[in-house]
Amino acid sequence: MFENVLWERDLHQRGSSAKLAVSADCVVAHERRNRLVCLDLRDGTVRWDIQFGSWPRDVVMSGDRCLAIAQDIDGLVCFDLRTGAVLWNAGLPRFTKHIAVTEDTVLVGGWRGYTSLMAFDLATGAPRWTTGERCNTVLPIPVGGAFLTGADNGTGLRLLDACDGAERLRWTLPAPLTTVDGNTMFTSGEASQLLVRCGTRTVAKLRPDTGQVRTLLHHDTDLAPAAAQYVGGLLWVREHRAGYAAFNPGDGSLRWRIDVGQPLMEQVVPHEAGFLLGGDHGTLLRLDAAGHITHRTSVSRRITALHPAGPAGQPDELIVVTRGTLLAMSIPAATPTEKDAV
Repeated sequence: MFENVLWERDLHQRGSSAKLAVSADCVVAHERRNRLVCLDLRDGTVRWDIQFGSWPRDVVMSGDRCLAIAQDIDGLVCFDLRTGAVLWNAGLPRFTKHIAVTEDTVLVGGWRGYTSLMAFDLATGAPRWTTGERCNTVLPIPVGGAFLTGADNGTGLRLLDACDGAERLRWTLPAPLTTVDGNTMFTSGEASQLLVRCGTRTVAKLRPDTGQVRTLLHHDTDLAPAAAQYVGGLLWVREHRAGYAAFNPGDGSLRWRIDVGQPLMEQVVPHEAGFLLGGDHGTLLRLDAAGHITHRTSVSRRITALHPAGPAGQPDELIVVTRGTLLAMSIPAATPTEKDAV
């Protein structure tokens, strides 16, 4: 085994329903059906434990704050990350989902076209602006002092100013925006690049300074409905019913494919000069810089999510969501004797 379990916590519910957020020193997770807890990343001790909704739609950390929306709470709640105290609560219409945060603004709404987009002051919760009409977008992402959202029924994108909601730029996509419930299809990457998954096989590149858009890659097989990732100088995309494909982010040329006969989790985690991947069947994989599997080990019956923890860019710990628990793991350096365990 190449992992060391630091601590484990029983969620008392299915891991797939445990919304959580991870920072450099703590984890906020939903558990026991109606509790929100903050755990110390080092040893799993509880910092705070409060009652919350029975089905969280989003949980996000931003600085010393935690923001959350639950299905049975018609409001956006802002907690003090240190104590769990409620700092403010902004009323929301039913079926509001999505949370995206800049330095001073919180954006919510646009899920499934149920609500408009609504922006609030991060410090006070005071309303800033709303689009007024309902809109349908995948999860927006912050881009500098703006938010990138879907537009035009999935055929376009908008960049909205965080302060007043004014439209800075609009793009028309080469294929309709790929959608999956509650997730983003946008990637903010190296050299201010913005990427978007569209169609069934395409990743497009956006120019936020000029409004230009072009196709970066069009794969030879269908891709999973998930955003691309920049990890270790490569662009990673999940293939439909298979594994991962890694591309050169400059020209979109294929570097390698990873297929281990089981679905792989969405998060590719950098480690040393290589990468870590989690498999649906509970397998944790280590890849070298050339994409070769150098080690694998079983950590659970099933892995539902991986979250890197520790230093940004080179995390040395993982939070692993299993069928019903959270596992915190330390990942030691690779040894010269590690062999492929295929």
